Amino acid sequence: MPYLVLLVVAVVVVVLVMRAAGTPPGGRGGGALRGPRRPRPPRPTRPLAPDDDPEFLRELERRTRRDDGSPA
Repeated sequence: MPYLVLLVVAVVVVVLVMRAAGTPPGGRGGGALRGPRRPRPPRPTRPLAPDDDPEFLRELERRTRRDDGSPA
């Protein structure tokens, strides 16, 4: 039992040291020596659902009003 606790503590310490050094687990070493990151390409804007689209809601409100301006 004490060996199991010691093993868990050792794994936690190794993970914390790797994170502090900037090396991702399972990745290549030298995390601090890499060049600058390239900027990510902009994410494409996803279409809005009709109930999230302000233009759609305005058009819907306009259609539901009567000619005299009172709600339907």
